[in-house]
Amino acid sequence: MTQTTTPWWDKGAHQDRRPFLTARSAITKAVRRWFEDQGFTEVEAAALQVSPGNEAHLHAFSTEAIGPDGQRSAMHLHTSPEFAAKKLLAAGETKIFDLARVWRNRERGPLHHPEFTLLEWYRTHAAYETLMEDCARLLALAAQTLDTRTLTWRGAVADPFAEPERVSVAQAYARFAGIDLLATVGEDGTTDRAALAAVAAEAGIRVAADDTWADIFSRIMVEKVEPNLGFGRPTILCEYPTAEAALARPKASDPRVAERFELYACGVELANAFGELTDPAEQRRRFDAEMDEKARVYGERYPIDEDFLAALTHMPPASGAALGFDRLVMLASGAQRIEQVIWTPVAQV
Repeated sequence: MTQTTTPWWDKGAHQDRRPFLTARSAITKAVRRWFEDQGFTEVEAAALQVSPGNEAHLHAFSTEAIGPDGQRSAMHLHTSPEFAAKKLLAAGETKIFDLARVWRNRERGPLHHPEFTLLEWYRTHAAYETLMEDCARLLALAAQTLDTRTLTWRGAVADPFAEPERVSVAQAYARFAGIDLLATVGEDGTTDRAALAAVAAEAGIRVAADDTWADIFSRIMVEKVEPNLGFGRPTILCEYPTAEAALARPKASDPRVAERFELYACGVELANAFGELTDPAEQRRRFDAEMDEKARVYGERYPIDEDFLAALTHMPPASGAALGFDRLVMLASGAQRIEQVIWTPVAQV
């Protein structure tokens, strides 16, 4: 087969990428030092898991484990080290971080790669607002390490030393789409699909007959909200509706929303964080709902890690965050494609 593009290992191509790769190494060292100075323990979660994660729209790489007796069991490369990390919290760890290799199928583009690095960290007995402060410090640390004053991507800039703007999801939908999102959410967190469909259509959002509330919510987010986040300074988008809580606990003062936030800079999503849910029954309900949705849309589902649900019973209150490390390096170094900051990119197939 004829090679149509220059391979990453070509000497000229490698020399072009090398400044970004050395920037990655410098930020890696600085991040490790920062967490260690904060009293964190670095851990290494096993990549091969019973369940890769139970989010409807995340797709895993799957394989098979063969025992000494020849018995075969389905296994998956994790999409996040979250399940393993929380088991460590249940075991007694209190402040941990992992520069974890993770895998997500069906993902490739300027900001996506099949194999990438998540910087994931957890603090027990800490408010999730503490992680907002951690995120701000990590942005500043990456820029300071490279002696740059700005984060950049595709012409957009953000000041990594500025305090991030905190905006609730409801505020963002009102500001950028003219939609009263919480008017479509009940006091118990249930959602009104018809109500959201109506206001979305008024805002110029396409709504299909078979769209769920979550589908419409996501489309508004992608088309109206995300393109406006993280310009000039970083944005922390917080208080997601409970229906979009994933593994986050409901906010005590308002059960319609959850202790979940995402960090944006230059219009790029960098991190996703939770005040962690520790109710195994509620977590099982959410996992079942996510896998039902996955089956509806993609015709497949992943198993639930029963060991993880058992560990939640013993897990102390905690907050945790997952930050796309490659993206952080991109924005701090000025790289335009994620392959520029990955030492050995996965082959195109």
